[in-house]
Amino acid sequence: MCDIWKDNKNLKQLTEGDIKGLLAALKQFGTKQVLMSGGEALLNANFFRLCELLRSEGVNITLLSTGLLFRKNTESLLNLVHDVIVSLDGDQPTHDAIRDIPGAYAKLKDGVQYLKSIKPDFKITARTVIHKLNFKVWPLIIPAAKEIGLDQISFLPADVTSQAFNRDTPWDAPRQADIMVGVQDLPLLDSITEEIIEKYATDFSNNYIAESPDKIRKIYAYYSALHGLNPFPFKKCNAPWVSTVIEADGSVRPCFFHEKMGNIRDNSLDEILNSTQAIEFRKTLDMDKDPTCVKCVCYLNLKPSTNPA
Repeated sequence: MCDIWKDNKNLKQLTEGDIKGLLAALKQFGTKQVLMSGGEALLNANFFRLCELLRSEGVNITLLSTGLLFRKNTESLLNLVHDVIVSLDGDQPTHDAIRDIPGAYAKLKDGVQYLKSIKPDFKITARTVIHKLNFKVWPLIIPAAKEIGLDQISFLPADVTSQAFNRDTPWDAPRQADIMVGVQDLPLLDSITEEIIEKYATDFSNNYIAESPDKIRKIYAYYSALHGLNPFPFKKCNAPWVSTVIEADGSVRPCFFHEKMGNIRDNSLDEILNSTQAIEFRKTLDMDKDPTCVKCVCYLNLKPSTNPA
């Protein structure tokens, strides 16, 4: 559901120099956790060197990954990465079809289980985007996560409206229709949602499924809202105030979905985040009215003094 891999002709990547330039600001801000993403972050030849630099400042590393390169990078992963979140798109046939990689599910499973065989307490969780291509097999995804050996699974709907994830322009209607659950399928999505809540009640109560049943129901509400049938579901989020996103070309955003507000190759991170523009953005952002926030599919809500790790 991400276009980052489609248009990176210049192979934009954060460099060792970029990370060294960030260290002072990260220390100043008391940064606890850095999430490393891509595309596939493990394809960056300097990935583990970047991890070493961040770990030297006491920052925990969370890796977002397909899981296809775990075997190749086992030792470094276990030594330098605090935890991993993998993308799981469905049961084996659905995952392989969506990834368009033969054997992707088997490689993910093998990699996870190999890491766990060496370090059983190494935390590996999954994130699944629920959309047109996989919602019908949603009840099979939870047992698939358990079969793979994952510690937890989280679900969210597909972002089809923003310019996040390397989209030059928002998706047009045909592209949105490729991914969003169609209006004719909403009753089935609603039924499947309730089936999951009932069938996997224990997995909600023991937090194997990260969201509450009410949050799971918001996936249906989001797709229904895209079709104009109800308001978009309420989200409590403080991402622009507690985190920032630094993209492969050095661009800085307050979160994945809002506009860029600078570049670390032009100004330091603390200068960007404390600029007049950034401060005014945070002071005036009304999440109940801002169109980007209203349609957002995910949220981060850290309480004061919370350690996300």
